[in-house]
Amino acid sequence: MSIAIEIEPAVDKKLEALAAKTGRAKADYLREAIARGLEDIEDIYMADAAYERIRQGSERTYTSAEVRRELGLDD
Repeated sequence: MSIAIEIEPAVDKKLEALAAKTGRAKADYLREAIARGLEDIEDIYMADAAYERIRQGSERTYTSAEVRRELGLDD
């Protein structure tokens, strides 16, 4: 799948320099940056959703003592 985007000249310049230095294509770095960025965004949305459930009281939290006891780490 191809997607066309416009990037700022300064970003393109950095991308060009990195590609030239490493011999890899600019597209390789763009694919990697998008994949990593999406993972980060997914993590943020999941954390926000969990925080909202905790705030509303529909999800329980545990103290570190409870977790250690449940995992048998205090033995």
